[in-house]
Amino acid sequence: MAGCPAVLCGDCREIAAAHGPYDLIIAGPPYCITTLCWDRRVEGRHALAAALLKPVGSLWVFGSLRYLLADAGRFEAVGLRYAQDIVWRKANGTGFAADRFKRVHEIIVQYYRHDALWRDVYNDVQRVPATTRNKSVQLRRARTKHTGSIGAGAYHDDGTRIMKSVIEINSVRSGLHRTEKPVALLAILMRTSCPTGGLVGDFFAGSGAAGEAAALTGRRYVGCEVDPLMAAKARARLNALHNRPS
Repeated sequence: MAGCPAVLCGDCREIAAAHGPYDLIIAGPPYCITTLCWDRRVEGRHALAAALLKPVGSLWVFGSLRYLLADAGRFEAVGLRYAQDIVWRKANGTGFAADRFKRVHEIIVQYYRHDALWRDVYNDVQRVPATTRNKSVQLRRARTKHTGSIGAGAYHDDGTRIMKSVIEINSVRSGLHRTEKPVALLAILMRTSCPTGGLVGDFFAGSGAAGEAAALTGRRYVGCEVDPLMAAKARARLNALHNRPS
């Protein structure tokens, strides 16, 4: 386990820069889809992320499709390129509108710096145990001419497959934070996009779930949380994790 993650109390736009640059930035900002006082756009965070990413770093942003479409131009304007998106299927999602499909998913989009080549960005594609045998390593079959000749040693089936872009993990009901993300999901993002020992920056730390994921996966972590009470809860959570007997 990495050293105890740091949770700073304050606005990420004012305090995050002093601790960067970051190998990976995680952002779960307000989605601006309600009239609640905390659900408001945080201006300037796009430029902040672009400035604080290492040359081979990337940014994962949680959001609804409505929110992410509205923000697409902001990412491009500050020099961040779209890389890919995944869907977090909650299975036990929420939704109170009677005239809409029940919302059981969120979208997570990855961006990287415009002056970087994708092949140079840190990217350890995650693999999972295979449930079916790979067709490419089945017994040799007759092939059409245009496929060419593929020797028996051209493929190796190690019993795993690339993780699919829809990831099903139940949403969190810990009571610590209203929009807490699952540690297991955050750990997947970190293993994919941050080297072991690398630095993760979390602009909206909330209850410290990303800090826990960083500690469990051997990454360093700096989180920013504007709510003093929530920052204190996050610190207590991470201190307890760090001091837990191994």
